[in-house]
Formats: sequence, C-alpha cells, structure tokens
Amino acid sequence: MSIILLASLVFLLMPIGLLVYIRSYNRHKKNHFFEKESMRQKFESEILKTHIEVQEQTMQTIAAELHDNIGQLLSLTTLTLNSINVTENEKASEKIANSLSLVNKSIKEIRELAKILHGEQIVESGIGNAIEQELSWLRKVGTYQLQVNNGLLDLKNASADKDLIILRLLQEIINNIIKHAQATFIQIDTYLKGDTLFLTVKEDGIGFNYDEAMVNKTGMGLASVEKRVKLIKGKIEVNSVPEKGTSIFIEIPYP
Repeated sequence: MSIILLASLVFLLMPIGLLVYIRSYNRHKKNHFFEKESMRQKFESEILKTHIEVQEQTMQTIAAELHDNIGQLLSLTTLTLNSINVTENEKASEKIANSLSLVNKSIKEIRELAKILHGEQIVESGIGNAIEQELSWLRKVGTYQLQVNNGLLDLKNASADKDLIILRLLQEIINNIIKHAQATFIQIDTYLKGDTLFLTVKEDGIGFNYDEAMVNKTGMGLASVEKRVKLIKGKIEVNSVPEKGTSIFIEIPYP
C-alpha cells in the first residue's frame, strides 16, 4: 500500500517539478535575452559615442588646418598678387609663378583635408589600403625612417565599424608620436592570424614612464587609444622606457 502511495506521490510531483523547471528555464532565458539586448544597446551606444568623438576631433583638425595652414597660404597668395606691378615684366612673371605655386599647394592641402573628412569612404577600399594611404602621407613628410609590414593589403574580410576605429587608432598613435615622441624611426606591422588582427607600432623616441603618465593624466592620448581598443573587445600592451622609445601591441578580434 505504501509503495502505491509513494508511486502516486512521485507521479503527482513530477509534473509540478517539470512545470517549476520550465518556468525557471523561461525566466532565465528571458533574463538572458534582456541582458544580451542591454549589452547590444550599450555597444551601439559606445560605437555612436566614438563616431561623435571622431567627428569632433575631425572638425577640430579641419578648423586648425583651415586657420593655420590654408588660411596662411591664401593670405600669402593675396599679398603676392597685390604686389604685382604689371610694368615690371620679369618681376611680375616671377610673382605670378609664386602665386600659382601657392594656389596649387592650397589645393593639395584641401584635398588632404577632404581625405580626413571621408575616412569612412577610405575604409571602404579595405583596412589594408586605408592604412597604406594613411602611411603614404607620413612617408611624404620625410621626417621619419619608416619600416612598414602591411599584411592586410589583400584582406578579403571586412568589418565597417571596426575598420574605421582601427584606422582612427593608428591615426591617433601616429599623432601622439609626432607631438610627443621626438622619434626618428617608426616601425608598423599589421597582419591577420586566424580570427585576430594584430597591429604593432614601435618608435625610438624619448619614451616615458607609462604608469606615472596614466596616474598624472599626462597620457590622455594613450588613454583614448586604450578606450577604443577595449570598445571593440581588443587587447593592448604598452611598453615604454625613458630615452629608449615606445612599443604598442594591439590585438583585435576580426571581423
């Protein structure tokens, strides 16, 4: 009799237990969905925030270039043209030639600004080509000895959001080198291995104490780089020694 009662009890409890399990599973599934959706929204929000930051930096760069560089070139052109005396044929010809040279230089500078504005369009040609185009301007400066190993030129994969952020990362690193490093040699290596994109930048500048710079907020440019790397789930390692240069190693899941 007790066995029958026990069996009946088990049969009664099994559906109840199953219902409890199903409810618990559905609740966890629902919570997981909301957490996943919240993470997605947070990621999209950070991407949007980064785009806004990039736009603000781009506008500041363009404003400075227009005021300090192109504005000066056009002012010089105006002064040169105003000083022309048509009765002095030889001097007039020379000043006209100088004016044309200044105008051509202004046009070149405007084209370079246009390339900054159209970062998204540059990336459409592939992150490898975008990096190559960025470095071509650095080569033309002639200030640095460059060693470049760009293993992304024939890359078939693409990630629109990541590609733009990777390009901006490299631009910011180069900008920091130009402003602070006092380097003469820059080595840039980038390649894809499996599902990871590697970007390494080394220079022989004055270096710095990394921990001290982060504590004293003097490494804000580098902090911005680190923030963007983390945004796209990447890893970054910075090795720097005073008077011995700096090396930056970045790994990014790709695409």
